[in-house]
Amino acid sequence: MRRAGWAALVAAVAVAAVTVGSTLVAAAESAPGPAAKKPATQPPAQGGPSALQILPDPIANLIAPLKGAAGTIDDKQRSLVDKVSTYLSNVQTLVGDFVQVGPDGRRTEGQFFLQKPGKVRFAYNPPTPVDVVADGHSVVVRDRNLATQELYPLSQTPLRFLLADHIDLLKDTSLVSVSADDTFVTVVVEESHVLTGTSRLMLMFGAKDMQLRQWTVTDPQGFETTVAVYNLDTTKKPDPEMFRIKYPERPDPR
Repeated sequence: MRRAGWAALVAAVAVAAVTVGSTLVAAAESAPGPAAKKPATQPPAQGGPSALQILPDPIANLIAPLKGAAGTIDDKQRSLVDKVSTYLSNVQTLVGDFVQVGPDGRRTEGQFFLQKPGKVRFAYNPPTPVDVVADGHSVVVRDRNLATQELYPLSQTPLRFLLADHIDLLKDTSLVSVSADDTFVTVVVEESHVLTGTSRLMLMFGAKDMQLRQWTVTDPQGFETTVAVYNLDTTKKPDPEMFRIKYPERPDPR
C-alpha cells in the first residue's frame, strides 16, 4: 500500500513526491484502462474528460528561466507571479473534476473538493480505489478495497502552499520560472530535500481568466504526472465530513 498509496497522493495533488519521492508508481496501475491519447497542443477544455487534451512536454515548451545569476525576475515576471499568488489566495473553496495522465500514460479520472484552510479531497472514479484527504493537519491516502490508509503530516508536503489562506509564491516557494503566452500563464516551483531529492511542480493558468487549468509534477526520479482540471466551481461549499480523517487509536500506555 505504501508505494501505491503515496503514488496516488503524488498523482492527485501533483506535489507530494517531494516528501517520499522514492515511492512512485501509480495506484492507477491496479485499474485497467486505455492508454492516454497522444497529447495535442490545444489547451484543456471545460466540457468534460473527453474534451480535455493534455499539453505535450509543457515544461520544455513554456519555461522562461528567471533572469540573473541570483534568480532575480523582471517586472513583467513579477507581475505574473503576483497575479497567480492573488488567484490562489482568493480561492477559498473549489470543486471540480480532474483527469490524470501518469508516467506510464494511463489515464484516470475523478473529482476534487477544496476548502481552505488546509482541506482537500481527491476521489478517484472506480475502478481506481483511492481517496486522498487532507484535514488541515494531516494527509491520508485511503484504499477503499483494502480498507487501509497511509498518513502523512500536511506540513511536510507542498500542499501547505496550495491550501494556505494566503500564499506569496516569491516568498513561500523556490520559484524556478514564470512565463506567459496568449493561452497560459505558467509557473514552476521546486523543492529539494536531502533524503528524497528535488521535485518540480508546474502550474498552468488560463491567460485570460487566471483559472487553474493543469499541473505537472516531476519527481526526483524524473517521472512526470499531469493533471488537468475542469468544471471548476468556486461557489459550492463542500460537506465538512468529506475532510474527516479517522486517526489510529493510540495504545494505552499503562
